[in-house]
Amino acid sequence: MQIMIFLIGTLGLSWVSYQSLRQPGTHGFYRYFAWELILLLFALNMHAWYQAPDGLYQTTATGLLLVSLFLVLAGAIQLRLFGKPNPQRNDVPMVHFEKTTVLVKTGIYRYIRHPLYGSLFFLCWAFFFKGPSFGGSVIAIVASVFLMLAARKEEAECIRFFGKPYCDYMKCSKRLVPFIW
Repeated sequence: MQIMIFLIGTLGLSWVSYQSLRQPGTHGFYRYFAWELILLLFALNMHAWYQAPDGLYQTTATGLLLVSLFLVLAGAIQLRLFGKPNPQRNDVPMVHFEKTTVLVKTGIYRYIRHPLYGSLFFLCWAFFFKGPSFGGSVIAIVASVFLMLAARKEEAECIRFFGKPYCDYMKCSKRLVPFIW
């Protein structure tokens, strides 16, 4: 079952990331590998999903999942409402909702530049805490590195598209974790 979930997930992620995988160095290229590692963590730890539901690890995982859910919802809704996505924007391979033409700096974006990557960061560590192990910690750390690389590449892309306003925005917001990092 774990292998089947991983393979089906990989097919889906590969389909979504096809354009990015053909252009190494874009944010989507690094994001794909972060997604794959997070999927691998999920598949490896899915057996422990409901073990000791009130234990420290499960409680930590649940808290991280809730933060992840909040960040993805807040970020995606704000991008859709205020980012004015334009399918004609074609400066790098992007999925539709990423093709924003207005720099969003309100709501969750007031605190972090990448709430969707932040969501993936918290999701990754939530999946790790479902069944902590040495191998899982290595996977989670490497996935976190890929998320950081994706965020840095996306920032470079945003600087090219939005210019100085994005540079100014970077000075007053964190990258992935509100108030911290």
